[in-house]
Formats: sequence, structure tokens, C-alpha cells
Amino acid sequence: MPDALLTVAPQRWTLQAFARLRSLWQRWFLWVLLAVLVSALLVTVVWLAGRHEVEQVQAALDRDTADAVSDLRSGFQRNAQSLRATQAPGADRAQWPDIAAALLREHREWLRLEWRDAALRPLQAVNTPYRMRILDEAARGADQSDVALACAAARKLGAPAYSPSHYVPIAGGGGGGGVEVMELCLPIDGGGYLVASYSLRDALIELVGPTLTRGQEVAFTEADGTRLVALGTSRRTGTRVFTAQQLIDLPGAALMLRVDGWRAAPDLFPNMLTALVTAISIALVSVLVLLARDTRRRLRAERDLADALAFRKAMEDSVITGLRARDLQGRITYVNPAFCEMVGFSPDELMADSADAPEAPYWPTELAHEYQQRQARRLAGGMPPREGFESVFMRKDGTRFPVLIFEAPLINAHKVQTGWMSAFIDVSEQRRIEELSRASQERLQASARLATVGEMASLLSHELTQPLAAIASYASGSLNLLGPNAKGDQGEVAMAVRRIAEQADRAGQVIRSVHDFVRRRDRTREAVAPQALIDAVLPLVRLQARKLGVIIEVVLEDRLPAAMCDRTLVEQVLLNLARNAMQAMDSHSPDNTGSRVLRLRVARAVAVGGTGQEDARRWIEFSVADLGCGISPEVAERLFTPFFTTRADGMGLGLSLCRTVVEQHGGALVFEPNKPRGTVFRFTLPSA
Repeated sequence: MPDALLTVAPQRWTLQAFARLRSLWQRWFLWVLLAVLVSALLVTVVWLAGRHEVEQVQAALDRDTADAVSDLRSGFQRNAQSLRATQAPGADRAQWPDIAAALLREHREWLRLEWRDAALRPLQAVNTPYRMRILDEAARGADQSDVALACAAARKLGAPAYSPSHYVPIAGGGGGGGVEVMELCLPIDGGGYLVASYSLRDALIELVGPTLTRGQEVAFTEADGTRLVALGTSRRTGTRVFTAQQLIDLPGAALMLRVDGWRAAPDLFPNMLTALVTAISIALVSVLVLLARDTRRRLRAERDLADALAFRKAMEDSVITGLRARDLQGRITYVNPAFCEMVGFSPDELMADSADAPEAPYWPTELAHEYQQRQARRLAGGMPPREGFESVFMRKDGTRFPVLIFEAPLINAHKVQTGWMSAFIDVSEQRRIEELSRASQERLQASARLATVGEMASLLSHELTQPLAAIASYASGSLNLLGPNAKGDQGEVAMAVRRIAEQADRAGQVIRSVHDFVRRRDRTREAVAPQALIDAVLPLVRLQARKLGVIIEVVLEDRLPAAMCDRTLVEQVLLNLARNAMQAMDSHSPDNTGSRVLRLRVARAVAVGGTGQEDARRWIEFSVADLGCGISPEVAERLFTPFFTTRADGMGLGLSLCRTVVEQHGGALVFEPNKPRGTVFRFTLPSA
């Protein structure tokens, strides 16, 4: 029995020890496994947090680079506009160096401004005052390749263009230094170019915000990565490099903007709360992993959405077409800057007025009811025409302008209409161009008709000369047959034949004067007394006056000097003005003959061509006044236009020819309302 007990006891202790060791090993294994899992979890969390921080730094660097590229593009565009402004209408070539020098003082990034002719030969050039002269005058001729490339691209595009950068060594620099230069070529009206030489280093300094170069290095590089110029802080030891680069697409040239950021490596525990929470519960590993993935996806989605929104905003702000969105109740929910600039109201004013009042502030008052009906039809589901329709809007200052409107329904992602989107195009400039084209066409037609009238006048003068000569010959023969001492009835016949001869001779003079006037030949002018001019037309005026019941009043100032003129043409001007005046009174009061008074007046001009009394004595003023219906403002605007007439049987050439005759004499033909009614035509002639 004792031997059995001694044998069984060690075996039992051995089994218990083995079981205890196995339990302890399992416990240590579990703890080691737990420690490994926790360590792996912590390392994973730290790595994820560090990766997140790296992405944030890179994203911030990308945004800064995009902003810098936007600033550079805007700066280059503003510089091109400033350069174009030196060729403003009225600018003198002699003043251009002063304007260019002032512009160079404002833009340190420019080394030189040049004005070149169409063959790229330099006409004028101004260098920057902030640097020693770098560019060699002798090398900047018409055969300079960089300028030729930029100007060729500018001529092809019809807009500013740039050349690829080229290295210009500094003469006398000692160390072989130099600058990278890029040429800007701008075509100008009338032929020629304006050339601006950029220093790429100075462009980085002036056009990129100074905050970008703090703790970072900003550089211009070529498309293959070759670094041209660089600014900013050099890399520090123990830092990590973050790089972002974007293309600056310029007409004729392409540059890359590269930004290198130096930043220390992320901390061991950038997110301590996440590490502690993860260390407490291994069960949250999967949740944290999913959360990290979701966060990255959300950040990526938000970044993509922000980029999309920024892109859409940039597009909407850059278009010249006005955009407006309305909801189904007719309230304005969105307007772009072009629409606000078009109507002169801010977005807050448009949306506030849309919420409080049924009428839009840009609706003309007289058309508000019509616009309300159109909006009601649109909100009720009526589809607008796809080709658009025209309307009239009112600016904030009250001026009206025509617009072309295109409308389409706004459909959301669920295929439900949420409102209407409208696009507006200001067509006032188009209408103005159409009006100018129409007026130009009318002037061309009038010129053609005047040319035809001139040919007809020449033909008639040629054809009527012989019949008038025959009439004069027959009249002279009749007078010879009647004899010089005709009495009684024969004397009256002789007087009538004598009058026929005089009028035939006058008709011949008129035809010759018209022929010379049409052919623009110099007429022989003579000193003619004003009384003689009035007496010459009075017989013909009285004939028509007796038919129309018009009273003729002639007023001549005392001691009038003689007028230096073409007698025949001036008589025709007086006759034409008198006939027009009598016709105006006949159409105004056909039954009241007592108020029909035609006043012919001749006096010294008050002031023509000067202000002194001596100048006033050099001119004689003729006036023809009537008591007719007057001239309306619409007719007054086109009164002297060839072929414009208010009479059904008129040709519209009388007043135009009268003004031309007076202006050929150096005078002026004007008109003004007569008191109490009617019109007064006045013209001046030089005195002998």
C-alpha cells in the first residue's frame, strides 16, 4: 500500500502541474495575442491618422497651387488689358513712351515694352526703371524668333499670345547669371503690335501671393519638368516633401507651376482619442476601419463636389448670358452676375423683391400686366418656344433694353419639375447694328438715286437747250415781224412775246446752272443787290399766291450791301422756299385766306462765322416765313434728307438741293418755329 501511494502521488502532481502550465501558457498566449492585436490596432490607427494628415497637407497644397494658377491667369489677363489700354482711341504716338513708362512703374514683372509695326520692326521701346538694362537693343529686331512666334500666334488668334521662355544672360554679370524671359505680343488696330517682355522670376514675385512662398518653394517649370525659376524657402533637414503642380495654359506657350512644401513627419499619435478608444475595445477595429474608409470616401466626394461646384460657378460667372432660376411659385431662387449686371440689381434685391411682390423690379411699368399673364401661363405648365422670344426689360436707372429669352423646365434627380431656368441675351447692340446697317443701306440707295438724278439732269439740260433756243429764236422773229412801233393789240402781243423770250432765256440759265451744279463746276459769282434777287422771283411767286389767296410781304433793311452769289441758283432757292411756304399754308387753312401771309425779309446777319460786329457785316440773311401748320419733330429730323417728302407728288430733293447751294456759297440754311404759328427758313450769303 505505501508503495502504491508513493507511485500515484507524483503522477497526480505531474498531471496537475502540466494542467497548470498549460492554462498559464494559454493565458499568456491570449495576452500576447491581445497585445499583438492591440499593438497592430494602434499602429494601424496611427498609420491611418498619419495618412489622413498627409492627405490633408497635400490637399491644402493642391488648393494653394490652384489659387496661385488662377491668380497668375488673372494677372496675365489684366496686364494684357492694361497694355491694350495704351492704344485707347485718341492716343498719340508721341505720348506712348510716357504712358508705357508709367505702366512699367506699376508692373515690376515687365522688363520692356515695345511698339512694333506690322513687319515687327521696333518703332518705340521703354525699359523698366527697376533694373539695369538686360535686353540688348541690337538683338531685338524684326528677326527675333521669340517675338516672331508670339506675334504669329497673336495674329492667328486675333488676341494676345505668348512665346516660350528663353534665357537672357546679364551682360557684365561676372558669374554668368541671367533671367528667364517670356514675350507677350498684342495685335493692335491699324496694324502693328505691342510687345511686353516678362521676367518669369518677377512674375512669380508680383502675381503670386507672398503667403504661398512662406515655408514652400514655388517654381515655373517646362512641361518636361525642367525648372526655369524658383522662389521660396529651401528644404529643411528632417522634413518631408509635398509637391503639387498645375498647367498654366497660355496662348502660344505652356508653363507649369510647381509648389514644393516642406513639412515635418506626422506625430506618433496625431489622434490620441482615437488610439485610446481603439486600445480599449478590439471589437471596434472593424468599425474604425469602415469609418476611416467612409471618411476618405466622404472627403473625396466632398472634394469632387466642391470642385464641381467651383467649376460650375466659374462657368456661370464667366458667361455673358444672363441666367435666372425660379421655383414653381414664381420666386427667383438664383441669378448669375451677368443677369445682375444686365438689369442693374443685386441678387439680394432681386430675390427679396421676388418674395414680397408679384412683379419683378426689372419689368417695365407699362408692360407689367402682360408679363404677369405670361408668367402665370408658364407656371401653369405652358411650354415656351424653343427658339426663344423677345421681350423688353428695365434697368435700375429706368432705361429699357430688348432681350432674347430662352426658358426650360428645371427637373431634379427624381424627374420632378422644381421650377424654370431662363437665359437672357441683351440684343440692344444687335438692334443698334441692324439700325446702322439699315441707315447705311438707305444712304447708299439715296446716293444711287442722286447719281441717277444727276444723269437725268444732265440729259434734260442737253435735250431742253435746243427747244429753248428755238423758242427764243421764234420769239425774236415774232418781235421783228411786229416791228418796234407796234400799237394796240399788236403792242400787247409784242409785250407777251417779249415776256416769252425773257422766260425762255431764264429757263436756259436755270438749266445751265443746274447742269453746272450737278457737274460741280465752279460758277462765276457776281455782286447782286438783294432787291434784284427778290424782284426776280416775285412775278412767279405772285402767280401762285393769287391762286392760293396768299398775301406777300417784302421787308428789306436799309442800305443793304450786295450779295456775292450765283444769281440763278439763289433765285431758285428763294423760289423753292416760297412755294413750300405757300403750300404749307394751303394745306393748313384751305378756307381761311385772311391768315395766309408770306413774309420775305432781307437783313444783315446778326452773327455768322464769328462774334464781332465786323464779322456780322460780312453776311446777309434771307428769311421766308409762313403761317402754316409748322414742322413736327419727326419730320424735322429728316427734313433735309434726299428723297424724303411729306407730299404725295413730291420728290424730296428741293430742300436738300437748297441747303447744298447755300453751303456751296459758304452760308447755312436753318429753320425754326414761327410765332404764333408756322415756320421760318433762314439762309445766309456773303456780302460783296
